[in-house]
Amino acid sequence: MPTKIRLQRRGKRGQPFYHIVIADGRAPRDGKFIEKIGTYNPLTRPADIDIDFNKAIAWLDKGAQPTDTVKAILSYQGILYKSHLLKGVEKGAMTEEQAEIKFQAWLQEKQAKIAGKKKEYELSVKDVRKKLHENEIKLNESKALAVAKKRAEVAAAQQAAAAPVAAPVAVAAPVAVAEEVPAQDTPAAPVQAEEPKQE
Repeated sequence: MPTKIRLQRRGKRGQPFYHIVIADGRAPRDGKFIEKIGTYNPLTRPADIDIDFNKAIAWLDKGAQPTDTVKAILSYQGILYKSHLLKGVEKGAMTEEQAEIKFQAWLQEKQAKIAGKKKEYELSVKDVRKKLHENEIKLNESKALAVAKKRAEVAAAQQAAAAPVAAPVAVAAPVAVAEEVPAQDTPAAPVQAEEPKQE
């Protein structure tokens, strides 16, 4: 089986980190390898790729076959394009200077795209944070209103509970007056004048 350029998983559970290695195709994924040529961290935005450009091209020239994921990484870094241009130079289709000019133009365009995507990502993160902040402010305001309303209800309940204690004294006096009023209004029994006694 041919030599492969593949990923070897490292890192904790849920936090993957990969080494880009040259290994025998029969070797297990995280087993024995021939040479480490770079690292790949998919958790960062954009993904952090550190790879030895010249070693990767040399192994591709020797016939090492990249796996699908590594092929995408090599393409992203421009290693496959550079290898393609160097094959064109070997066949005499272009000079080395022309190949280098083409590669530098491609590299500048690629870096501009990456910078644009990075800026878009940062702006989207800022927008998300701004919306979260606004939602948090609204939530805090609604909580403050709810707390103020509850406190007002508790204060009103306390006032209502305190009011009946003083009320019986105020109510008792009118009741007593109300009982006396009918007694005064009733007509008094007619007093009969004494008749003079005759002697």
